[in-house]
Amino acid sequence: MKRILYILPALLISWSTSAQETTKKWTLEECINYAITNNIDLKQQDQQRAISEVDLNTSRNSWLPDLNASVGQNFDFGRSPSKDGTIVDRNSSNSSAYLSLSMPIFDGFKIKNDIAAKKLDLQAATETLNKAKEDLSIGVASYFLQVLYTKEIKNVAELQLDLTTRQVARTEELVNAGRVPLSNLYDIKAQLAKDESSLVEASNNVDLALLDLAQSLELERQSAQFEIEAPTIEDAIDKYISSIVPPTNVYENAVAVKPQIKAQEYQLESSKKTLRIAQAGYIPKLNLNASYSNGYYHYSGEGATNVGFSDQLKQNERKTIGFSLSIPIFNRFQVRNGVRSARINILNRELALENSKKVLYKEIQQAYYNATASQEKYIASAKAVDAGKEAFAYAEEKYKTGKSSVYEFNEAKTKYAQSLAEQAQAKYNFIFRAKILDFYNGNPITL
Repeated sequence: MKRILYILPALLISWSTSAQETTKKWTLEECINYAITNNIDLKQQDQQRAISEVDLNTSRNSWLPDLNASVGQNFDFGRSPSKDGTIVDRNSSNSSAYLSLSMPIFDGFKIKNDIAAKKLDLQAATETLNKAKEDLSIGVASYFLQVLYTKEIKNVAELQLDLTTRQVARTEELVNAGRVPLSNLYDIKAQLAKDESSLVEASNNVDLALLDLAQSLELERQSAQFEIEAPTIEDAIDKYISSIVPPTNVYENAVAVKPQIKAQEYQLESSKKTLRIAQAGYIPKLNLNASYSNGYYHYSGEGATNVGFSDQLKQNERKTIGFSLSIPIFNRFQVRNGVRSARINILNRELALENSKKVLYKEIQQAYYNATASQEKYIASAKAVDAGKEAFAYAEEKYKTGKSSVYEFNEAKTKYAQSLAEQAQAKYNFIFRAKILDFYNGNPITL
């Protein structure tokens, strides 16, 4: 029993360690792929694309024959029609069956253009879905970088706590040696409590950032075990400077690959096919028609005679095949107005496409200038970190020798920590802006 009591804790510790080691860490690419697969809004968008597929299938089947059947049973009392159409004084019953077929032969190319329009609508719906995927990818990347930023802020808070902890020990030595007053120890301990609180807050911010990222992936119930794989970024400028491309160059690539532009182009071409469909109303249409009918008559009453069922089916059957030509003459200007509306819709689509291109170029310009500005800010923040580090090292040395106050030490440490936090913010802002330009250039979002 004692051996079991000794072994059981060891097994639990081993299992816990193993579970921690096997906890999955998500890369940015894995986060994006999972979000695209599981996002509910994207699934709904995909259903809209599926509706376009059904519409295309319906249009393609318009060339098929239209086949219908009907059966009927009538009872007449007193006076009733005979099979030759005369009215006789007797009761009768009539069973009938009818089969009809109608098939378009020429419809002014309406079906052909409708199929082409539905294909373009499907392509537009697919590009709209791709645009939603890209927007989701940008959102996930933003949340992912926010996690990395909060983790760096947490590291800064841990650094502050470590520095203050060491100074508490050093201050105790100075107080014991009589080189500084006891109040200095109280002040530095108060600062230690603040730094501990800052670390708790930074840890909570990391948890909240992870939760936001997990929720964007539809992983709310697994957020407690959710962790990311931080990429190795030694020098963000060297690694991502190639993404900073002039707006004109980026636009030339973006206008050819961005789904919002392609969707507008497909919709414009579809509206041109819709005009052809409307114009088909001016053209005569030729249909093939065929039918088969049969019936059985039964009479009752005085003097009634009936032909046998099989004989009647042979005598009463009727087979018809023919053609019908529909020639439009006047339709209350419905066709004319339909053509006018189609032309107006084309103009609207052309304006929408032109506007989308202008919006795209403006977005690329803004992304470029934001990227260059964040690059300059990141470079400046690195200089601020170097200056803050030197100032803090000097203040720390003075404090160790008892030549400066706790206030001066804390001020230098706070400025150093602030410069580190600003550098982290500038770094991830630069990375995000660079990735935005990559995104417009048609490149996948990776770190």
